[in-house]
Amino acid sequence: MFAALRTRNYRLWASGQIVSLVGTWMQRVAQDWLVLTLSGGNGVAVGIVMALQFGPTLLLSVWGGVLADRYDKRTLLMITQAFAAVCGLVLGLLDVGNLVELWHVYVIAFVLGCSSAIDAPVRQSFTIEMVGKETLANAIALNSMTFNMARIIGPALSGVLITFIGTGWVFLINAASFAAVFCALVAMRSADLFHVERAARAKGQVREGFRYVWGRDDLRVLLATVFMVSTFGLNFPLSLAVLARNTFGSGADAYGLLSTALAVGTLAGATLAARRYGTPRLRLFIGAVIAFGVFEILVGLMPNYTLVAVLLVPTGALILTFTTSAMNILQMSVPSEMRGRVMGIYMLCFLGGTPIGSPVLGWLADALDPRAPLVFGGLVSLASGTFAAVYLLRHNNLRLCISAPAEGRRLPNLQIQPWRRANADAS
Repeated sequence: MFAALRTRNYRLWASGQIVSLVGTWMQRVAQDWLVLTLSGGNGVAVGIVMALQFGPTLLLSVWGGVLADRYDKRTLLMITQAFAAVCGLVLGLLDVGNLVELWHVYVIAFVLGCSSAIDAPVRQSFTIEMVGKETLANAIALNSMTFNMARIIGPALSGVLITFIGTGWVFLINAASFAAVFCALVAMRSADLFHVERAARAKGQVREGFRYVWGRDDLRVLLATVFMVSTFGLNFPLSLAVLARNTFGSGADAYGLLSTALAVGTLAGATLAARRYGTPRLRLFIGAVIAFGVFEILVGLMPNYTLVAVLLVPTGALILTFTTSAMNILQMSVPSEMRGRVMGIYMLCFLGGTPIGSPVLGWLADALDPRAPLVFGGLVSLASGTFAAVYLLRHNNLRLCISAPAEGRRLPNLQIQPWRRANADAS
């Protein structure tokens, strides 16, 4: 379950990440609450700031993947982490000094989004260089565990701190937390990193990445499903903030606890993923997407705060299951010189739809009901998962299967084989 932690470089990375990610989640809650405070509870304003923060992914994530394929990932990560720290510092100083206005949050969210768009594909594709192929799937699951431990601690701590000392100090704490991951990167031993082939500088590398993904039915359907679910289904930062404030009449601490309940579920899902590492399956991905859609609809229909919090736990486990299985499939079935670009396209699909979905969902919350984004997102997720299943099972007589390479099960090889041939082999 903790095989990747035997590697010193990965232990350093995981230690730095848990500190930094706690700060990141603290800032996310504080930012949403600050926007609601400055806008008088306007859900559209939260949607706009999310669109500005994740909008740069549309333009920069694939280019971040190109940089990851070409250059030293550790150096790139130091640069992006420094930019993120400066964003937290500036917003914190403006807030503490009572100078902050809504447009300040918009601008800083956009700058942070530019840094994050480059950081995400670099960070994801750097994992294999720390641990190698044998324990890559385990490291991906442990990354999710680290992320979700921070997601449990950060929002709950942020809600308490906002109540007692205000949002400004939360931003400053987040800025300081980036020192942990920066120091971890500096302390890594270059000689212990696993060598991967780098892509030579050439024209048309972005197009080459898209052509590669489009040429594979499994990746094309997977990424389309990720785009639909993440754009409309993964709306919890917006929907839970509006739900806590406008439906239940609660404060930042209640919003933080709802985020924590969701994170408890995702941590449980990450723990299960770490135990079953090494077997990425499209069946698991599609099943988790469909089940997530059902549970998100149920969360949106719950009549009180307690039931919402309870149902967020299994919902969080399903989120983690489908995101981790998608990540495993992508990272373990593409060539190393293409991995950065494929992860860039994944981040484009995972976050790039936020500028589209967030304003729409914010409008639904204001015009209809704060529960509407959850119900609508669940319906879209359910439909997307069902369509993916039907397409892969019936389109061109395809079926889902998985086979291991001849030398063993260390690196599963995902294939899509003709249904008739598979039946013939079985008989």
